[in-house]
Amino acid sequence: MKKQIHLDWLEKMEFTADIDGHKVTIDAPEENGGNDNGARPKPFMMVALAGCTGMDVVSILKKMKVDVKGLSITVEGDMEEEPPKAFTSMHVVYNFKGSDLPMDKLEKAVKLSEEKYCGVSAVLKKALDLSYEIKAEEA
Repeated sequence: MKKQIHLDWLEKMEFTADIDGHKVTIDAPEENGGNDNGARPKPFMMVALAGCTGMDVVSILKKMKVDVKGLSITVEGDMEEEPPKAFTSMHVVYNFKGSDLPMDKLEKAVKLSEEKYCGVSAVLKKALDLSYEIKAEEA
């Protein structure tokens, strides 16, 4: 199975990516020669992680019949100071909202995503330290 994206250079440091028919703009800030018309490339790694695990967790909890009213995911990344300024670790914070949420099921869903289903997690775990925490609030 193969996956493909397409990236076109527009000008200066600005590129447009076509991802499954959806356009995404990538650019650098003006002080780095760009127009600041889009996000930087490296944070997309965190977006990919949050999106991948988020979709897994929502799907798993639905199958468990857990009534989650909301979910927000924050990914915090530590990077090297010197080029290539690669990520050295990422920490995923799951913020669930709902009424009487069963923490054991939330933990199981997150663990299944992180250890079995999320392909982004699987790749990142080979390259950096990956951790997570779960928060739940009444809604």
